This record gives sequence, structure tokens and C-alpha cells, in this order.
Amino acid sequence: MFKRSFLVVAMLAAGFLTLAESANAQGGVFLGARTVSDRGERDVIGVGAGKGEFRRLQFRVGQRAVDFKRVVVHFVNGGQEEIELRDRVPAGGQTRWVDLPGGTRKIVRIELWYDAATTGRGVRSQISAYGAR
Repeated sequence: MFKRSFLVVAMLAAGFLTLAESANAQGGVFLGARTVSDRGERDVIGVGAGKGEFRRLQFRVGQRAVDFKRVVVHFVNGGQEEIELRDRVPAGGQTRWVDLPGGTRKIVRIELWYDAATTGRGVRSQISAYGAR
């Protein structure tokens, strides 16, 4: 009886861990965000090595559409990688998940060059970065 109960509990725990890992990969880990306007065409999202290692990135856009022109990811080891991300993301939208070359890596910061569809005084949008392990 004890062995059977232990086996059931172990199987349930393994199932929950798998579900939690799957949800994390879909939703991603929040790395940081920047409020953007049409006046600023370049911004930096500071991530920091303490967030862990990541193998994929995704960007989500807030109130207004954003055209991504260039994205450069800087790593703890001093290396950097420009990732191909030439998408217009509508308000409330997101980019596809982009694989980081070289496998899982610790990110220090992400540089973004963009055009935000935020013409008008005080109009802003937001770019949020998410990582998947």
C-alpha cells in the first residue's frame, strides 16, 4: 500500500514539474522592459547575469506598434550577437521566439533599434523582453 501511494505521488510530482516547465517555456521569463517613443530610436534593456541562462528570446509590444530594425544581445562573457528581427509588431502583439546562436547563454543587456508608431506628444509604447531556457 505504501509503495503504491509513493509511486502515485511521485508520478503526480513529475507531471506537475513537466507542466510548470512547459508553461515557463511558453510564457517565458520576464527579462525587462523599456517605455519607447518615436523620438528615441535606440534603447537598452538591462538584463543582468542573475536572471540565468537563456536559449531563446521574444519581444512583446504594448500600447502602439513598433518596427524592429536591429537587435543586439550582449552576453556575460563579453560576446555579442545580432539577431535577425525585422518585424512590425502591432500593439498587444509579440515577435516569434528567436533562437540565440551558441545555445543557452547569460545575457547582460539587449540593445534595440526601432521605429515606434507613437506620433504625438506624450504618446508612448512599451517593449518587453522574455527569455526561454
